[in-house]
Amino acid sequence: MDLLRHLRIFVAVAEELHFSRAADQLGMAQPPLSQAVRRLETELGAELFDRSRRQVKLTPAGAVLLDEARSLLTGEKRLRTLARRAGDGELGTLRAGIPPGTMVATLSLLLGACAEHYPGMSVDLQEITTGEQLRLIASGGLDVGLVHQPVDITGLRMGPEVSVELGVVLPRISPLAQLPEVPLAHLAGQDLVLLPREQAPGWYDRILDTCRTGGFVPTGLRHASRPELLLALVSAGHGIAFGQGAVAGKEPRVVWRPLSGRPLIQRTSAVWSAVRSSHPAAPHFAELAADVLARDRTATLHGDDGAPAETGSPRPWAVVYDEATWRW
Repeated sequence: MDLLRHLRIFVAVAEELHFSRAADQLGMAQPPLSQAVRRLETELGAELFDRSRRQVKLTPAGAVLLDEARSLLTGEKRLRTLARRAGDGELGTLRAGIPPGTMVATLSLLLGACAEHYPGMSVDLQEITTGEQLRLIASGGLDVGLVHQPVDITGLRMGPEVSVELGVVLPRISPLAQLPEVPLAHLAGQDLVLLPREQAPGWYDRILDTCRTGGFVPTGLRHASRPELLLALVSAGHGIAFGQGAVAGKEPRVVWRPLSGRPLIQRTSAVWSAVRSSHPAAPHFAELAADVLARDRTATLHGDDGAPAETGSPRPWAVVYDEATWRW
């Protein structure tokens, strides 16, 4: 027998103490309801209702069963709710990759947004290069990754994309720092400081291709795995770099200037597997991450009081939304 169904019928009759009203409450005819109560009594081996008088009353066995039945039905409801939330990705652990060098403030905002929207879900953030993220997603070792485009999205789904204009980071004493914006060709004769290629091969190659097209062929390439080292190299006169205004604002010995024509746009989005069964929270994380990146950068640009942020440049950056993928 369907014990939970019969217990729901029993509870309705016990609370109404009237078979006809209980049947109306449950949207069923009275004869099947009475038969269900009789079957439950037979199954349990005890009379649950005293029918000897005109008014229906609970027997001692019925009174004991009522509390237990309510508890069981409440537990069933909780079980269904938990199963639904787990199926929607609101519970359990989400393994998420983030690019190396992601700022601490951005990570804090992202973890805070996840905790606010999915308090029952644990997010395991791992700082992993783009290539390693894609490999782990393909093998099932990672649920979702936040990567810098371009990447090969074969077998992947991609969330909303946030685009950020990059400028040039220069030593403060550089003559180019006097310009309101810098053409790429004016950087000729300079070394270029980059994050290592393995962190984001597609983006690394895109930077060098854009430089060549714009008339800037670096005299040498230097690599810095962390933004702090990148700024140190630039401030020491060992080259120039491309970056965001807020990062350059951390080092008083450098300045940030826009590039003429805005040739370098860094696009970031979350990706997850389209081939294997993906974590149900992956699309939600992708939207949260895009929202956090956009809000974080906008807040940094304008400052908490709405005033322009101090980044050492007349125009730190512009956040560009891709209307083809943005869903708000």
